[in-house]
Amino acid sequence: MKTALRILGVLVVLVVLAALAFIYVPVKTTPPNEDLASDWKPELGRGEYVMRAGDCMACHTAEGGSPLAGGRGIASPMGTIWSSNITPDKETGIGNWTLDQFRAAMVDGVVNGKHLYPAMPYENYRFMSESDIRALYSYLMNDVKPVKNEVQATELDFPFNLRFGIRAWNWLALTGDSAFKPMDGNEQQIRGQYLVEGAGHCAACHSPRSALMAQDGTRLGDANFLTGGELDGWNVSALRGSNSSIENWSTADLAAYLATGRNVHSIANGEMALAVEHSLQYLNDQDLNAIAIFLKSMDGQPIQDAPKQVAAPGPHAMPPRPANEAGLATAKLLTAASPDMPLGARLYLDNCAGCHFVTGKGASEIFPELQGNAMVLGKDPSPLVSTILNGTSVPSTSRRPMHLVMQGYSDRLSDEEVATLASFVRSAWGNKAGEVTPDQVAKVRSANQH
Repeated sequence: MKTALRILGVLVVLVVLAALAFIYVPVKTTPPNEDLASDWKPELGRGEYVMRAGDCMACHTAEGGSPLAGGRGIASPMGTIWSSNITPDKETGIGNWTLDQFRAAMVDGVVNGKHLYPAMPYENYRFMSESDIRALYSYLMNDVKPVKNEVQATELDFPFNLRFGIRAWNWLALTGDSAFKPMDGNEQQIRGQYLVEGAGHCAACHSPRSALMAQDGTRLGDANFLTGGELDGWNVSALRGSNSSIENWSTADLAAYLATGRNVHSIANGEMALAVEHSLQYLNDQDLNAIAIFLKSMDGQPIQDAPKQVAAPGPHAMPPRPANEAGLATAKLLTAASPDMPLGARLYLDNCAGCHFVTGKGASEIFPELQGNAMVLGKDPSPLVSTILNGTSVPSTSRRPMHLVMQGYSDRLSDEEVATLASFVRSAWGNKAGEVTPDQVAKVRSANQH
């Protein structure tokens, strides 16, 4: 009996020691993945370009706040996470950080031994090259204006407030090493892959999440990489596979969408609109084409020709597109405008046909097509309902300066009417998606009022 108690006591001590080591022993951070000279300096403009490619501005700038001074609330299943001040202010920003500390934050999600919440996409930034990380560090430290801004502390409920637990999460979530593994492709495909997997952190939204809320697929070799996800209750479209929203787009269509948030098929909204506004529009044509070519060929599809100039300025002749075979019956129904047509069709004629037309094809680069639209066909109709109720907008970009706005109909249509309209759109022109109920509309309307 005494022997058993001694053994139990030793085990308890070992467990306590292991727990203390787990909490207090410093994390071994990742070394540089390139051997650069100590006096290496990035070429002019590279650091700012990396900042744009990494979309730092969108998360680290609060609405109405100073650029990169933090304070934007980022919703997560655990609660609101407040973005940090990454200007070189020595009191409230990163002005005292060394290059090694900055790299640890980017690659390992650790700052001075304190774990960052994975709202910071170090799951993806870990694939970035040392030269890009150093260029970004140089830009933030030397070219960004210091801003004194004490950001609100992130205070999550137990147990998520115990940051040492993220160490265990990292062991499970950060699978494989942090080395970028180029595909078997040409230089343009590999450049696109590098941007998508690393700085662009596309998987943070476009890959599903595991039971641990980690990205289930961060690079090309992962089965679920870019197969669709969910963000703030919105379905995020798949970029590969049979349900890919870009399957029928050309390389030129995709590059134009990245650069301007619009093309002949769709417009960007939600978080994607922010990515276009703060990040993608600033990429050069070579990189936009590289991303588009990689996304369109990553599973062995033939490489399509890329445009010499992405989203070339107009004027362009863009005549209305006629209904195709799948949409012909709906187009005839709406054109006839019979007094006894279903309520959904009448609501569409009254509120939507002026922009999206009876064909459901919309107007290229202005009003998106509704036939085959990923948001229209989403498993969760909430994003479609939210758009009908509250409207949406497309940001102004250098290549397409016009700021496009769709009005909302929350004051005009009842929950029953919105449900009927949404159900019609989800079943018209050959679309095949489930009906929307008034209760679903009421839930979205209530959420938007709080």
